[in-house]
Amino acid sequence: MQASTALETPETDFIPATQPDRATLLRAYRLMQTSAEMARLYEENKAVTAKYVHASARGHEAIQLAAAFQLRETDYCAPYYRDDAFMLGLGLTPYELMLQLMAKRDDPFSGGRTYYSHPSLRRPGIPVIPHQSSATGMQAIPATGMAHGVKYLESQGVLPAAAQQPVVLCSIGDGAMTEGEVAEALQMAVLHQLPIIYLVQDNEWGISATGREMRAMDAYEFAAGFKGLHRLQCDGADFVDSFATMTAATEYVRRRRGPVLVHAKCPLLGHHTSGVRREWYRGDNLTEHQQNDPLPRFHQQLLTEGFAEGELGYLAAQARTTVEEDYQRALAAPNPDPATFADHEFAPATVTEEAGERAPQGADKAIMVDAALHAVDDILREFPEALFYGQDVGGELGGVFREAALLAKKYGDARVFNTPIQEAYIVGSTAGMSAVGAKAIVEIQFADYIWPALNQLVEELSKSCYLSMGKFPVQSLIRVPIGAYGGGGPYHSGSIESTLLTIRGIKVVYPSNAADMKGLMRAAFLDPNPVVMLEHKGIYWSKVPGTEDAKTVEPAAGYVIPLGKANVVQEALAEKLRQGDTCVVITYGMGVYWTKTASKQLPGQVEILDLRTLNPLDWEAVEAAAKRHGKVLVLTEEPLMNSFAESLAGRIQRHCFQQLDAPVFTLGAANLPAIALNVELERQMLPSADKVLTALQELLGY
Repeated sequence: MQASTALETPETDFIPATQPDRATLLRAYRLMQTSAEMARLYEENKAVTAKYVHASARGHEAIQLAAAFQLRETDYCAPYYRDDAFMLGLGLTPYELMLQLMAKRDDPFSGGRTYYSHPSLRRPGIPVIPHQSSATGMQAIPATGMAHGVKYLESQGVLPAAAQQPVVLCSIGDGAMTEGEVAEALQMAVLHQLPIIYLVQDNEWGISATGREMRAMDAYEFAAGFKGLHRLQCDGADFVDSFATMTAATEYVRRRRGPVLVHAKCPLLGHHTSGVRREWYRGDNLTEHQQNDPLPRFHQQLLTEGFAEGELGYLAAQARTTVEEDYQRALAAPNPDPATFADHEFAPATVTEEAGERAPQGADKAIMVDAALHAVDDILREFPEALFYGQDVGGELGGVFREAALLAKKYGDARVFNTPIQEAYIVGSTAGMSAVGAKAIVEIQFADYIWPALNQLVEELSKSCYLSMGKFPVQSLIRVPIGAYGGGGPYHSGSIESTLLTIRGIKVVYPSNAADMKGLMRAAFLDPNPVVMLEHKGIYWSKVPGTEDAKTVEPAAGYVIPLGKANVVQEALAEKLRQGDTCVVITYGMGVYWTKTASKQLPGQVEILDLRTLNPLDWEAVEAAAKRHGKVLVLTEEPLMNSFAESLAGRIQRHCFQQLDAPVFTLGAANLPAIALNVELERQMLPSADKVLTALQELLGY
């Protein structure tokens, strides 16, 4: 049996093609039969098995098994939804895959929460498989983030010695290679020479769209444009050729620590998924693909090599028996307990109490931007697994707001570095970083630029803890300068918190002063969940009139404030409260300072509750303040219609109605799609101290 592949490298003339030994060939044949039997059984029992959507590996078994056989338990992989043969090759059983197929309680990946062949697993003897979504092509960024994290940890000497030069394998279909996010991943892989294999399984179909409809070139041709990405092709329906190719690719990545793309042509013998029947659109194409079925091809190859028909027949019978027995066991397995439906929204918080010195004796006052810089500096100094990246945060500039000034020089380009203009990669890579033990702090340059990252934030970061049953929470701190002041215009002034707050599974923090900035930044970094830190540009330097109190005594290193704890930054006078002549303003960010300025005209009458964290919300503090005063204004910088502020006002009205003396008032920006560049137009759109004063006077006089 002649393998056809050898890979040229700069270090050696070539890595010779590797012949699989007898045991490997027999194992591959047994598992190929197992995968085929599973597909057969699923089709024969489709009334049961198609209750939830699934896809089979039929036609792809050879390349999937060849890839799986290369990996060690210290490696990482990101399979895609057709990779059930790959999962068998890693050591999973048909029974375990069927538990997921039927959404059973003991599904080892998600406890019945996500689709078939969407694994997430930490198990001795098997590579780490972090959670990923089924959004096609999106796995490329988190997988590349894994490789990026591995390379970073290697560079710092903190990767365990037993890891043995880990590789990351990203499995993907050729149709998904047209996604823009895949190009972002490939760009970073070659830019940083990351230890990753992109295995592209090309069956020339999307769902009903053919390759010629979807692409001008295949993945192998596309990859030629990425300098430093080594490319290989193989016959993905031939196990021996596939094994040789994957061995060469894996050895290259282990030795060279650089990326490889393997393009494997495969037939599509099953349905796209159980919900899209092949007979609806395949026609003669299906007959053509069946002629390249890897199973009979492999069977004939083994006979040619001297394997006995009886030996192969025994393995085939064994596979059928195993699959049928496992199917019956899975049918009888219990369903999830409905009472557990809400478990694992978040991993338990690390910081639960305020700790450290908030106002050390003799400490100087600091502006917010410096408190943020010092908080990150403290983290990088203390935690070698921490790194910081984003647009313009590295090198000489240190961020467009100087919020990372000199950190790259202090900690080196491996820890603090610039990225391309790739918001999806900046955010999505943190999921991969977290999975390998690196702890990323990243920055989106302006809140208005976060939209390309929402795909990754929603599908990969926010769902990972819940859908993996707590195995893969994503530790990710995402810094986002936000807000309007002084003519930033439509693309540098937006407020986005209401959009973020519709994303379940992430935390949203919004400090309003330097001390809170430092304490919340550290707590956000230590939290095992994704945290978005919104940092208002207008109070970064306390230069805007009325924001002087944002500059505070700087807390000591190590100071933390637990997420989800609001703070009363201004109390009403007790006498005014007894007289029933007070109100509370519930707000955050710049709203604190508009209210402070306005309330000078209403001495002793206005309490200010600074939420500090928008999710989790300190509802206990909100409810207590509303009931204490009976009059409430919820203040935001966002356009008011359909906002977080209106939602919160509705909740207060629902739960505090008996104690309210007036409707809950709300105030926000005008309901317009963007903030105009001209400062007078900006001022007209936004709330202000004068507008807050008018609202407060009406509320108190109600």
